[in-house]
Amino acid sequence: MDKKLIHKTYIITGASSGMGRASAIRLAHEGANLILSGRDELRGQLLLDEIFALNGNAVFFPGDVSDLNYNKALVELAISNFGQLDGLITNAGILGLGSITELDTQLWHKTFEVNVDSVFYLLKFAIPEMLKRPSASVVINSSIAAFKSFPNHPAYCASKAALVALAKQAAVEYGPSIRINCICPGPVDTPLIHASAVAFPDPGKAVENAGKNTLIGRLGTPEDIANLVFFLISEDSSWITGSVYTIDGGIMAKG
Repeated sequence: MDKKLIHKTYIITGASSGMGRASAIRLAHEGANLILSGRDELRGQLLLDEIFALNGNAVFFPGDVSDLNYNKALVELAISNFGQLDGLITNAGILGLGSITELDTQLWHKTFEVNVDSVFYLLKFAIPEMLKRPSASVVINSSIAAFKSFPNHPAYCASKAALVALAKQAAVEYGPSIRINCICPGPVDTPLIHASAVAFPDPGKAVENAGKNTLIGRLGTPEDIANLVFFLISEDSSWITGSVYTIDGGIMAKG
C-alpha cells in the first residue's frame, strides 16, 4: 500500500504520550517527516526509537508549549530539517483542576496558556509556512469537555471550548489554502483520564464507569484517535474544514 504522507512534514505537540504519541506513530507509518514536541525527554527518545525502527524521519524537541518563542522554534526546526511545513496536530494540555471558588487564579491562567495560547502561538508562526504548501492541514485536539461539564474542571472545560472556537475561526480565515479541523475525544485510556479521575467523588470507579457509559462499552484507545487524526490530516478529507468531530464511543449521544 502506498504511503499517503510521504514527503510531507508535520509538527505534533503533546507527542510523548497518549493521543499525540499514537498520532506520531500513525503518521510515521504513512511516511511523514515529523517535528515532535513534548516535555519528557526520555519518552521522547523512546518514541524516536520506535519511529526510526519504522525507517521514519523525526526530530524530538523538548520544551514548554506555552512559551511563544518555543513555538516559533518548532516551526523553524521544521523548515531547517525538512524544508517545508504541511500541517500541525496539537495535543498538549493540562487539567487545571479545582472548583471555580477554589481554583488558584495562576492555575486558571496556566491552563489557558498550555491549552489555548500554545495553539494560537503555533498557528501564528506556522500559517505563513503552511500557506506555501498546496494542501496544508491542521488538527486541533479539544475534548467533549468543550460541550459537557465535569466536576472541578472549569478551567479545562472552558479552555477546550475556546479551542473549538479558535479552530473554526482559523478555518474561515485561511481556507481554502489551509484546512483546519477540531476533534473532541471522549474518555480515552491515556494518563490524562486517570489524573482527571481524582476530581470525581469516587476516583477509583470514575475511569471504569467512563468506559462502561459509552455506547461501545469501553474506553477509547489512543490509536482510535490517531486514525481520525490521520484521516483529517490527509487528502482523504480534502473537502472537510471548519468541522468539529466528536469521537467518544457515543457517550454524547446519551445526553
